[in-house]
Amino acid sequence: MIKIEHMSKSYGPYPAVIDISFEVLKGEIVGFLGPNGAGKTTTMRVVTGYTPPTQGDVTVGGYDVVSHSLDVRRHIGYLPETVPLYLDMTVTDYLTYMGEIRGMNKSWVKERLPKVIDMVKLGEYRNTLVGRLSKGYRQRVGISQAILHEPDVLVMDEPTIGIDPIQVVETRELISNLGEEHTMLLSSHILPEVSAICKRVLVINDGRIVADDKPDDLSEKLQHAERIEISVRGAEAPAFINAMRDISDVVDARSDQRASVLQRSEREDFLPFIVDARPNVMATETIAKTIINNGWGLTNLTPLPMTLEEIFLELTTEENLGE
Repeated sequence: MIKIEHMSKSYGPYPAVIDISFEVLKGEIVGFLGPNGAGKTTTMRVVTGYTPPTQGDVTVGGYDVVSHSLDVRRHIGYLPETVPLYLDMTVTDYLTYMGEIRGMNKSWVKERLPKVIDMVKLGEYRNTLVGRLSKGYRQRVGISQAILHEPDVLVMDEPTIGIDPIQVVETRELISNLGEEHTMLLSSHILPEVSAICKRVLVINDGRIVADDKPDDLSEKLQHAERIEISVRGAEAPAFINAMRDISDVVDARSDQRASVLQRSEREDFLPFIVDARPNVMATETIAKTIINNGWGLTNLTPLPMTLEEIFLELTTEENLGE
């Protein structure tokens, strides 16, 4: 549905995106990650037809974004990071207006509008001025205008930015539901959000695509050590850590700081640890034997993949890029 081939975009002498190529297939939900200034928003503006590429070809649903810009906009729904809302209009009036300027006839708008308002849970605010809505509900209005004309493709730039945690969860659920019926390119700085919604991620850094894969596959490729989650009973933390570090295939061992205070207080006799071992050496058997030989109780030993945050840092921090 979205196809980008050797696309570059410059603003005067300054390159924002440099020779990127990727494709988003029908039905895919693809996460688009990158640090601030990496080129995410520029790429999205090119895909949605709001700015032309300097070089390369970009098509949406088979339509070129330059020569068939209007056709592209009919097939795409766009939620920019800052939604252009008319604060002195009611929700219903604003969405009706947005439908009309997209070429929807009155009967189509009349039929579609209640469904969209119900879908995003704006029913009790349909006659409220947009300017009186909270940030979270304004974001729902933004999503509504993006899906009103029943587009095949949705492009969302930071859909949960600036909203409270409860509304983040609700918006994430809404996006997941929309993903069942739409092809979607989703930019977000909230990495767990992308991990929860997207089966594939693109990572852009300094205007170039540096990764394109499933999160689990990226983890496997980038992981320099096998990370293991371990819980033991009857061990003092310093003694356990030293015993693990004495194993030749263990790179490091430390207390698991992810465990909450509540979890620790509930099971004071169980201590959680993270152990990093050299990859592809099957160190778990040696680790388990060491724990048993020391008379400690082994209650959990689980290999852990890299988190999306760790993948992101691995791909975008200067020290790792220079390796």
